[in-house]
Amino acid sequence: MGAAVHTNGLAERARELYEQAVFGGDAEALTQADRELDAAEADLALARGRVLHARFLQDRQEDPRELPLFEQAAELYHRLGDAQGEAEALFWIGCFHQVVRNGDEEGLPFLERSYRLAVESGDDLTRSYAVRHLGFADLANGDRESGRRKLEESVELRRKIGFQPGVAAGLLALAQVAAESGDREGELALLDEAEATARDCGAHGILQWVERSRTDG
Repeated sequence: MGAAVHTNGLAERARELYEQAVFGGDAEALTQADRELDAAEADLALARGRVLHARFLQDRQEDPRELPLFEQAAELYHRLGDAQGEAEALFWIGCFHQVVRNGDEEGLPFLERSYRLAVESGDDLTRSYAVRHLGFADLANGDRESGRRKLEESVELRRKIGFQPGVAAGLLALAQVAAESGDREGELALLDEAEATARDCGAHGILQWVERSRTDG
């Protein structure tokens, strides 16, 4: 119901702007209509792309629609001058290359640009995602220290904005780094904190990952 109301509201707004232009002689109404429709289209493309990415994480089958949706969103946000929206869309393009295509090098420029725009626009959530995946790229390239610092930055940003499921996921990633470094005590402490954080916020998916990490360890 909510989505239908929102869509109907947008259609009605576009009709109003059309009538202002055609019957009222307001040429600027067309420019405004383009901007509002572009913004809605960008938001929808980004949302659809995220849903497709979530499906990929479940079944590990690439959907050919995912990348074009993120690219469309990035282009529209850029055209609108929406740095925050562009930062998020660029993150998802980088994430697609890194996670779906296993292409750290291909994804790196998008993640770096996303991070810069997120800093400029004050979007700490997108910044936390971008720096997290930049950390993964460092780890994949063998730079464990830089990777760990970036994962820590991501966790701190998420603590700052109260994104507790993200904090739990970040702590789990740091536990994996500790495990690869041979720091068993640090690994277990981080797993305990990740588990407690995930339990407190009801992040059951993270709890499953924590349990799997304990079992694998």
